[in-house]
Amino acid sequence: MAAAAPATAAVRRMKLGSQGLEVSAQGLGCMGMSAFYGPHKPEADMVALIHHAVAAGVTHLDTSDMYGPHTNELLLGKALQGGVREKVEVATKFAVSFADGKVEIRGDPAYVRAACEGSLRRLGVDCVDLYYQHRVDKKVPIEVTIGELKKLVEEGKIKYIGLSEASASTIRRAHAHLPRFQPANLEKNAEIFERKRMHTVTTRIGLGPSSGKRHVVQGDRYAQTAGTWKDSETPPLSSWKAE
Repeated sequence: MAAAAPATAAVRRMKLGSQGLEVSAQGLGCMGMSAFYGPHKPEADMVALIHHAVAAGVTHLDTSDMYGPHTNELLLGKALQGGVREKVEVATKFAVSFADGKVEIRGDPAYVRAACEGSLRRLGVDCVDLYYQHRVDKKVPIEVTIGELKKLVEEGKIKYIGLSEASASTIRRAHAHLPRFQPANLEKNAEIFERKRMHTVTTRIGLGPSSGKRHVVQGDRYAQTAGTWKDSETPPLSSWKAE
């Protein structure tokens, strides 16, 4: 067991969006515990780390079904046992499919529902606090994806909806279909877009944030994955034919 966090430790709380979700201002991204950053870490150590963070007041825990894939959600699910679930806000994501040995971005209703139910099972929870689309499926109207997420909210399987790596125009369409994406979020998205654009420009002209060395700044955070924030336009809703 990890040592208890100091009694003086305190992490302020903040509202995420304007629909009522409150989380710790500092979150814990769990991805590196199971994927991408070197070999897998010992499970017992990672569970202890999560428990230590929660004891210190970090309650916003973020994962995704693609981390592993699936192993990160399973890890977090174990950490949530023993009364921890009631103390935290769990966020996870969907959209990256590994079916049949190929990677595909999906946002169709059947996939959204199946992905959500899979995450619920792996996490061992009845409801996810924040469920969001990891990457935008440019084959499916965003309104269709959002429509299925709305059903999951109504069924009590998720509480709040989010979009990751989405352009401002895509967020506007999602907001028009389901007013959960507020103007403040659109402004923040625009700020992030501009920051990424300038990040890419400095890379191309060989500038780094401090040393001026080209290798310091590489533009996108994940060079090998599609950054759909650059172009996440989806077909118009009128083009969708439900199966």
